Amino acid sequence: MLYNIIRILIMPFLYMYMLINKEKKEFFLKRINQNLDVLKKEEYIWVHCSSVGEVNLSEALVKKILIEREERILLTVMTDTGMATAKDKYKNNNREDIFYFPLDEKKVIKDILERIKLKILILIETEIWPNLIIECHKKGKVIIVNGRISDRSFGRYEKLSFYLKKLFKDIDGFYMQSKLDSERIIKIGAEDDKVETSGNLKFDIDLEVFDEKTKEELKKSLGVCGRKIFIAGSTRTGENEIILEVFKKLTDTLLILVPRHIERVPVIEELIKKEKLSYRKYSKIDSDNFEKTDIILVDKIGVLRKLYSVADIVFVGGTLVNIGGHSLLEPLFYGKTPIFGPYLQNVKDISKEILRKNIGYKVENIEEFVETINKIEENSDIYKKNIDAFFEENNRTADKILKKIDKLLEVED
Repeated sequence: MLYNIIRILIMPFLYMYMLINKEKKEFFLKRINQNLDVLKKEEYIWVHCSSVGEVNLSEALVKKILIEREERILLTVMTDTGMATAKDKYKNNNREDIFYFPLDEKKVIKDILERIKLKILILIETEIWPNLIIECHKKGKVIIVNGRISDRSFGRYEKLSFYLKKLFKDIDGFYMQSKLDSERIIKIGAEDDKVETSGNLKFDIDLEVFDEKTKEELKKSLGVCGRKIFIAGSTRTGENEIILEVFKKLTDTLLILVPRHIERVPVIEELIKKEKLSYRKYSKIDSDNFEKTDIILVDKIGVLRKLYSVADIVFVGGTLVNIGGHSLLEPLFYGKTPIFGPYLQNVKDISKEILRKNIGYKVENIEEFVETINKIEENSDIYKKNIDAFFEENNRTADKILKKIDKLLEVED
């Protein structure tokens, strides 16, 4: 096999490189020389994740497998941060064995497979490792889950389609994030009947749903009095001043400020007083004895999602200052169009998808913020329709994948 011949040819150069670079030597040896004695001669589902991102997004699926199936889980990761995250997530689970991925080293992979009874290999997000795929196919099923092919990867993969077409015959299912990803994986060699668009695990969330009665009671307690509700959620230092400036340009609106850290409430109180705006703390509101106020300042944790459910305007904090953003999916889950700033390093992939689907807005300054609010108000029905379509596409992705796994393994049995 050409792939393994190339690996053999580069090995001498790799060893020479490790002699002069201790950090790379440690990286390599940590992944090749692992103690595999903890593995048991029992049935396993092997889940391979590249890094911390894949570990996080596969969590819902892995936990469903642990609840609904009896196999042990072998979880392999490439990076140190991925390893730390995986160990933390599953530290209380005794059916999970976690290892570094052995860099597609055929001998180590065969050693692992000799020690366990493999049922299925799950590759998260198009991790194409030839030796891993080929050797696992000899022992059980192989699937790609949450598969995606970026513009950049597609060009590279097209040049290798002659090889990938043969390798993909050893993969039993390709469960891709979008129709475009499905089309691309077929173009580079996957068999049409093995490919399905199942949605994105990143967007598979299931939060508490509030009925109309609960929402109306909440509005009454907030003293909405027919006004629009502007929720600024998880705000950070430096953002509250901007939100107050935006609020002053709006009419007939109730602002609800929800700081990320409630110990910041006294500081925010001073900002509000400086602007000569009226406010009440959330802990002090009383639907039977309410004085109409400009702002409600939330000094209680655990209420943001409920507040999102009644909002007309939503801003997600940590994005107008260099924090990197908080959950953009939570307001979307409640049918609200999120507004966010340019600092999105913590929610990079999700924010890109939101902007691509036209179900959220990025703003850079106060003027853009106010314009965006007006735009959302004028087209609220369209945004609601787009958000519903987004969640329909990505609804219960983990459940869909688990059903596919169950079906594949039933056929095998």
